[in-house]
Amino acid sequence: MQISEELVRQIAEAVVRQMKAQSTRDGLDLTPSGNVKNTLLDLPDAAEVRKQVRELASGLGEDDIPSMAGRTRINEKKTDYSSYPKAKKGTDPKEVVIGVGAAFQREIKKTIGGIPLEEVLRNVRAGIEEEGMVPRVVKILDTSDVGFMALESAKLAGSGIGIGIQSKGTTVISQKDLYPLSNLELFPQAPLMTPETYRHIGQNAAKYAKGETVTPVPSVNDPMVRPKFQVKAAIMHIAETEQLSPELGIIEWRDQ
Repeated sequence: MQISEELVRQIAEAVVRQMKAQSTRDGLDLTPSGNVKNTLLDLPDAAEVRKQVRELASGLGEDDIPSMAGRTRINEKKTDYSSYPKAKKGTDPKEVVIGVGAAFQREIKKTIGGIPLEEVLRNVRAGIEEEGMVPRVVKILDTSDVGFMALESAKLAGSGIGIGIQSKGTTVISQKDLYPLSNLELFPQAPLMTPETYRHIGQNAAKYAKGETVTPVPSVNDPMVRPKFQVKAAIMHIAETEQLSPELGIIEWRDQ
């Protein structure tokens, strides 16, 4: 696959910036004198990231990363959602809103772990319906931050409960009156998630909406996941952010 070196450089720089921002939020000291105790979280330099970007572009299928020859962005075209109806606040107390990312099912077809996004959505919806609640799907076009995606979804839901799902699979359950950086449940390690996990997420969101006592979805943690997937995760996040259309806000999503 032919690759534009300028695009590789731009992606590498953006990836490094995102990794540093994430590590700062995680409490790591990235100054020259900083002492990062866990070497698994050490960040690669731009040269190493460029190498990984080239490997990803060469080794992934067309569904994962398109040909980048001569391009200045990951996806050459930006999807136009201007004809889609804007999402309105629901009134049904049984309604749970699922807010998906801007690249969901269009530019990105699978999670970072390889689960087709239609399967993700099908399981989340099924989990909600199994608890007697009503799912509604919207696409968030004004932010790619999963915490804000979940909160905006919750504010639209008749029940006040929302689920935010980035196209790479990271998921959050939120409630309309929470602070933006708070949540009911957070699922950060998308590579470890399964279709059953997403079904359980739907079930728990429905239980929150019903006011029941909820046992959090069991979380799986693997310290090797971050260093293995951090470059791919950053590229997918950049690809999602490219598709934002803040002027459109949130739209009803029926392409699932």
